[in-house]
Amino acid sequence: MNSTIQKLLNDQIKYEASASMQYLSMASWADANGYNGVAEFFYNQSEEERLHMTKLVKFVNERSGQVIIPQLDKPKDDFKTLNELFETFLTSEIFVTEQINKIIYECLQKQDYNVHNFMQWYVTEQLEEEAVARTLLDKLTIIGNDKSGHYLFDRDINTIANSQSNEI
Repeated sequence: MNSTIQKLLNDQIKYEASASMQYLSMASWADANGYNGVAEFFYNQSEEERLHMTKLVKFVNERSGQVIIPQLDKPKDDFKTLNELFETFLTSEIFVTEQINKIIYECLQKQDYNVHNFMQWYVTEQLEEEAVARTLLDKLTIIGNDKSGHYLFDRDINTIANSQSNEI
């Protein structure tokens, strides 16, 4: 495996692991603040990111690369509002998309079409993740500071969380 691409894949393993831990922290915050639906959504997001990380680890190993299991920084765990929680979600997903694009670019430069092909799944996944994050943040922006709106949002996001857990 090309050393530059291997490094980028190892970096991506770290980004996926960090996202998993961040979403776990966000789920815990939501749980502690009475947002059970939001908590379930982020517990599922955390598990999904862990699976993305594991998929990368297995791929690098199958290609006889060297996987480096990363040390992670402590995720943010103090949020003031649901909007802040979902802004963090969107920012995280945009960052991950940018990093995946860097891998794709490097694959094309190095003509590593096997890794390029493998990464297409991540490209599709990120399109979906960003769309969900934007949609949920848009809904929260519409709701504003309305407590009954937050209650309904929390209740309704349970539907999304339940469909996520069926996909994982």
